[in-house]
Amino acid sequence: MKLTLLFLVIAASLCACGQKETAAPVNPTRPALTQIVGMHAGEGAVYYSGEIRARNELPVSFRAGGKLIARPVEAGSQVKSGQVLARLDPADAALQAGAARAQYTLAESEALRYRELHRKGFVSQSALDAKEAALQAAVAQSGLTHNQSDYTVLRAGYDGVVSATLAEAGQVVSAGQPVLRLAQSGEIEVAIEIPEADYAARHVGDKADVVLLTAEGEHMNGRLRELSPSADPVSRTYAARVSVAAASTHIPLGMTARVRFEAAKTVAAELLIPVSAVYQQGAHPAVWIVSADHTVSLRPVEISAYRDSGAVITSGLAVGERIVTAGVHRLSAGEKIQLIAPVSVK
Repeated sequence: MKLTLLFLVIAASLCACGQKETAAPVNPTRPALTQIVGMHAGEGAVYYSGEIRARNELPVSFRAGGKLIARPVEAGSQVKSGQVLARLDPADAALQAGAARAQYTLAESEALRYRELHRKGFVSQSALDAKEAALQAAVAQSGLTHNQSDYTVLRAGYDGVVSATLAEAGQVVSAGQPVLRLAQSGEIEVAIEIPEADYAARHVGDKADVVLLTAEGEHMNGRLRELSPSADPVSRTYAARVSVAAASTHIPLGMTARVRFEAAKTVAAELLIPVSAVYQQGAHPAVWIVSADHTVSLRPVEISAYRDSGAVITSGLAVGERIVTAGVHRLSAGEKIQLIAPVSVK
């Protein structure tokens, strides 16, 4: 009897454990950070990132072809106007110059002889004219070969810095083939890209504030010098150049700079949401709308611009609606969420 009672107690305990193990919460509500949509005072400034460039940076090449035998400068070398940048093998040019000198000597002696013969009446005027023409051709050829000899030496046309080397000693180059790039010393610029949404607001001559990312405290005055009239077919942005006034210290080319433009007029309030709230459906942006019962639905929106403070919405949202601002790629339509620290933006 006691043994039977013991078995009954053990069986009851096992059944109770099994029931406890199956009692688990199902479909927990996902917590999500949300925000009430509101109007923001329009930003009075627009920022762009760019790269420090020289105002004038050109490829440098020989005016004659040949074998490159020396290039005494490297990328980053500071050079003066007239300094030798590279040399070609002068052997061929020297042979051509020697042949031209010999031809000139022969043509000159022939012309002198025919002048004397013509004076004595032994040759016609046309024969003398032919020799005189041959002499002039020899003079021109001699001058040309002299220039070709000079063309074997490549010199800097202005003070500057070598920004890139494009050919090495021992390489055969053709006339006009760039062997290096030379950036002129002096005025520097910042190369930036203007998005389509901002193009109409930018004009040549606009004042700007330029700051190097490595020297946040040093501000330089700038001016929009150049704005491309056509957009890049891939990025759909417009190339622009911002000239920078002389800085107190030398600024290496290629450094990253931030350019700030003030708004030309008072900017109206705009509907601004965090960039983290934007859910990208292919090429179409959307946001998650939170209903009164805390379920979410995806709604397409139109964005006119992206700023440091967020995305500017032009349609698809209304003031007072609640949106999800974080973890937007983990939600699904109709899902119920738990609000976390909702923030009301005015």
